[in-house]
This record gives sequence, C-alpha cells and structure tokens, in this order.
Amino acid sequence: MNQFLSDPLACDQGSAWCKVVLNITHNEWLAGSADWLVKKPLTILMIVLLAFVVRALLRKLINRATTAQPARGGDKLPALLRPLRDRSAEMLGPVVMERRRQRAKTIGSVLSSVATFAIYGLAFVLVLGELGINLGPIIASAGVVGVALGFGAQNLVRDFLSGIFMMLEDQYGVGDVVDVGEATGTVEAVGLRITTLRDINGTVWYVRNGEILRVGNSSQGFAVAVVDVPVSYSTDVGKATAVLYTVVTEAAQSDSLKADVLEPPEILGVESVTSEGISLRLTVKVRPGRQWSVQRAMRAKIMPALEASGIEPPIGRFLPSTQGGN
Repeated sequence: MNQFLSDPLACDQGSAWCKVVLNITHNEWLAGSADWLVKKPLTILMIVLLAFVVRALLRKLINRATTAQPARGGDKLPALLRPLRDRSAEMLGPVVMERRRQRAKTIGSVLSSVATFAIYGLAFVLVLGELGINLGPIIASAGVVGVALGFGAQNLVRDFLSGIFMMLEDQYGVGDVVDVGEATGTVEAVGLRITTLRDINGTVWYVRNGEILRVGNSSQGFAVAVVDVPVSYSTDVGKATAVLYTVVTEAAQSDSLKADVLEPPEILGVESVTSEGISLRLTVKVRPGRQWSVQRAMRAKIMPALEASGIEPPIGRFLPSTQGGN
C-alpha cells in the first residue's frame, strides 16, 4: 500500500478495478483496496447468485421429470420413470397412479437433495477460496466428521440406501400386498426410510427399509387362487372332479369373476389324503391381488353344487366340537 501511495502510477500495473475506483473516487486508498472492497464481494455475490439460479433450474427440471403430464386417455408416466422398470402395468385405477406418484416423488426428492448439496457445497468452497482461506484443513476435518457420522448413523444410512434401491427397482409400491417377514399387509406408503403396511386386522406397521431382508409381493404379474375341497372317502373322485370342473368353469365366466380370471380353471385332482377324508385341489390364474376374493367366490359356488350332487363332506368335518365350548 505504501508503494502504491508513493507511486501514483502503480495503479496502472494493478487490476482493472483499481483504475475504475481511482477514476470514480480519486481516492488512492480506496483504489488500492479495490480487490477487497469491490472485486471479492462482487465475485462472492456472483457465486451465490449463480448457485441459487442453477439450483432453481435443476429443481424445476426434476419436478417436471417427476410429475405425470396430462395426456389423452389418462395421465402420462412421469419422464423420470420411463427408463426404469415399472411392475405396476397390470394394476388398474387410481392405485397405480398413486404408486407411480410416490415413487417419482421419492426419487425426485433424492435427486433434489443431492443436487442441492453438490451445488451449495461447491459454492461454499469457491467462496472460501475467494476469501483466501486454506481449504486443506477444512476438507480434512470434514472427512473425519463424515466418517464419524457414517459410523454413528450407519443404520440410518442403510435404511436410506435400501429405500433408494427399492424405489429404483420397483420391488413394491402403494397398493401391493407384500410379506416382509415381520409384517404382512397392503402397502400404504413407501419412503426412503420407512415402509408403511396395513395388515388384515387394520394394524398399521412401520417397517424400516434397512431391516427388510426379503419381500414377497403378491401383486405383481399375476396370482393363483388355490382352492382345496374336502370330500369323504366314499366319494367318487371322478364324479367330484367333473362337478368341480363344471362349477368353476361357469363361475369363471360369470360377470362377477370374468374381469379377474385370466385363464380357465385347472383341476389338479387329489391333493392329500388325511384321517378325515380326501382333499381335491383346483387352481385359477387371476389378476394380482384378486386371488383371495376369487377363492371365496369359488368356495361359495362349489359347496352347494357338491351338496346337490350328493357328494358328502368328510366324516366329522362339520360336527360341533364337544371340548371346552358352550
């Protein structure tokens, strides 16, 4: 600074900001401090503004990619999900749209968080560099803190990573009936850390994604309705099989079941022989998640038909219990 004050021409060898400030203020001290008073604040301001703009643009692009666009004949699949495998194509109605909406929203949230962290982190490093702060110790300290947090919150990290892979692979979604080991029920919500299930009794289960080691999904592709029909030892198996085939074939073509049944029923024959009688088994390929309702409807049709044909149930099968009851 003393050299600059003693030599008015020193500004000619300095930065352009020095000359601009000297021409405007005619103050040599302000001109000599132009880098700190003008250049660095403007540079930092430009870095911050650019970070905000880039983040806003990326969030807008991510929101557009994760939102279903209206299209003729229904909502269009979000652009973010088009390259990914979608296992919900066989599902109908608003359930599939809610499933896709939650999946796209969660993936978009992850992308937004990663983009925000990367952009603001880079801007923070650039600002510190403009201020002349040595970044080596800060980066080293941040690495140590990150390792410590990683060890301390490894369960939380595992939950988030598991949630991300579940979303990307579309292992299950809203409306699916799944078995995750500890709980079985219908999926109500899928998050990065927690999956919410409601079982048949109405109990809501909150399952951590990192604790899910296996998933049995009953709502993907197709399902099989399995019906076991018990009959007595004296039953003519051929006659019973013919009656079953006639009844279930007519039931499958009825208005109440036609939309759910994908293939004609198949009579497998004798499944087991027990001390009570014989069990005949039939199967029906149905839409995912509809196997239980089809089973109940088939049983409701089969029992009166067997009774009308004179086919008896197993001996003692429907006798009232004489132990410990009223």
